[in-house]
Amino acid sequence: MRTEPTWRIPVGILGLLLALLVYGIVIAHYMPGLIGEWPTLVQTVVYVFLGLVWLLPLGRFLKWMETGTWR
Repeated sequence: MRTEPTWRIPVGILGLLLALLVYGIVIAHYMPGLIGEWPTLVQTVVYVFLGLVWLLPLGRFLKWMETGTWR
């Protein structure tokens, strides 16, 4: 168990916030032009999927923040 602070946690949090901001801006900029004419229900499914897909790498990223290893 870690007893001392590590640089990975604040850097990881800032990196995560920056990555989510960029991801959100890219999605908000490009997706309406791609799926804006689709039925509302289909758009909803796409946006829910895109809203959850960023969670896939989150476990490994949080593990790196705590342990310093990606495995």
